[in-house]
Amino acid sequence: MDDLDRRIINRLQGEFPVCERPFQMVAERLDTTESELITRIRCMLDDGLLTRFGPLYNAEQMGGALSLCAMKVPEDRFDAVAEQVNSFPEVAHNYQRDHEMNMWFVLAAETAEQLDACLREIEEVTGIPVINLPRKEEYYVGLHFRV
Repeated sequence: MDDLDRRIINRLQGEFPVCERPFQMVAERLDTTESELITRIRCMLDDGLLTRFGPLYNAEQMGGALSLCAMKVPEDRFDAVAEQVNSFPEVAHNYQRDHEMNMWFVLAAETAEQLDACLREIEEVTGIPVINLPRKEEYYVGLHFRV
């Protein structure tokens, strides 16, 4: 990762313009070209440096369902189970915690029924029970990782 990659990541975490040519506008702010910016984002995604690039939607405000989920995954299966869980398009992000419930992920689906079906399918595929922890109250925490 070079200086431009760092500046791209830092710039795109908090704002992305809504206009006809958003990549061009961001590229100008970063003193690069639109094609260079797009190429670098693709490369960072392909290399796994970035896991996702795109908007975040509030599924519930759009009529969908959202929930935090947890699993107790044996350490020797963690990577394989993470790959299985992450293969579901409903999984927004997945992370490991130093806790008995060591895998946590967020599910977003179009309906509550689809969310429940996805939870059951993850349990079937992995053979591990999923704890569903739906939100009771929402708090906004602005999170920005400076690189």
